[in-house]
Amino acid sequence: MTIEQPKDPLTVTFTCNGQATGKMRNDLDVSMTEPMEEHFTLATDEGPFHGGDGTAPPPLALFVGGLTGCIMTQIRAFAKRMDVVLDDLRVETTVRWSWTPKGRIYETAPKSFDINIFIESASPLEKQVALVEAAKKGCFVEQTLAVENKITHRIKTETGFVRLN
Repeated sequence: MTIEQPKDPLTVTFTCNGQATGKMRNDLDVSMTEPMEEHFTLATDEGPFHGGDGTAPPPLALFVGGLTGCIMTQIRAFAKRMDVVLDDLRVETTVRWSWTPKGRIYETAPKSFDINIFIESASPLEKQVALVEAAKKGCFVEQTLAVENKITHRIKTETGFVRLN
C-alpha cells in the first residue's frame, strides 16, 4: 500500500513513557502520535559498569542505531522518488563522545559523528550525491543533531512540576 505524500507541512510528534523495571533496565513505550499513530515497545539496560544486567541495548546503542537507520531509510525512500537505482546500500556510522570523570559522576560531550555510505548503483555519481544530500535533509535524527536544541526538564512534586532549566 502506497500513501500519497502530503502537499502541506506537517508536525511529526513522538512520545515516550519510560518505566524503571530492573537494576538499570528501562522499559519504553514509544508512540508516534501525529500525523499518524504507531506504537513500539523498546528497552534499554546497562552492563555491569552501571550496575545493570545487560538485558537490552544501552541507550547509546539505540541512538547510534537510530541515526544509522534514519539515513538509510531516507536514502532508500528518496532513491525511488529521485530515480536513483540502488543495487545495494551499506552504512558505517562511528560516533565519539568525550567522557570526563567528575568525582563520583562524569560528564560527556559529543566529539564526532562520521557516516560512511556505500552505494552500489548504475546511476551517475552526481545523482547519488544529490540523493545523499536530500536524505540528509530528510533524516529527522541528523537534522536534530545539526542544530542547537533546547531541552527542558521538569520534576514532578506534590504541588506540580518544577522546571529545572
